[in-house]
Amino acid sequence: MVNGRLARLLQLTSPALPVGTYSYSQGLEAAIEIKIVKDAASVLAWVAEGLELNMARLEGPLLIRLMDAWANEEVKRVTHWNEYFLATRESAELRAETVQMGYSLNRLLQVLESPTPTPFLQLQPIEEVAFPTAFACAATHWQIPPTDALLGYFWSWCENQVMAAIKALPLGQTQGQQILLALGERLETLVVQACQRQDEALGNILPAMAILSSQHETQYSRLFRS
Repeated sequence: MVNGRLARLLQLTSPALPVGTYSYSQGLEAAIEIKIVKDAASVLAWVAEGLELNMARLEGPLLIRLMDAWANEEVKRVTHWNEYFLATRESAELRAETVQMGYSLNRLLQVLESPTPTPFLQLQPIEEVAFPTAFACAATHWQIPPTDALLGYFWSWCENQVMAAIKALPLGQTQGQQILLALGERLETLVVQACQRQDEALGNILPAMAILSSQHETQYSRLFRS
């Protein structure tokens, strides 16, 4: 990847991107509350399962499809996969999360490309923009190769999960980096799997995460919004 595109990808996947990623744990906080996740080993297991059973099976393949649709200016297909993704959100919090982050990224992209945000105007007719839809639009416009975009997307998700664990557990920064090192070794294989997944095989298999996410909605003490 040429340096300019790499810089754009790093910006798009940065924790500093003001879309609110840091305020969500995607059910991890509920898992910590009932002690399913309690130490470095269980954090690694939790995030690794999320990568394999959700990101590589559903969210990643959808991102690839969305990028292809944006590249070919097939707005109807973009809308289809955007609605499909929203329909897969198992709890109110998970759905609200992706819509809020999609909305925030959409607004940010308009500002970053001001005064002529033409490539991102196609996001405007979509009533509720999921985060992967806005991410795919930006990555396509900035000519980031789909596999690189997906690798960055996976890494950003892992980093946010580990940072959430560090905030909610007695887990040190060094332990967090060790977890990320272990997760990083799996990413390229999962990117390949995500790119090869067929339409009929789309879908995550994380019922425990869905249940915990629903329980998080009524959890008494919370740091995160999901």
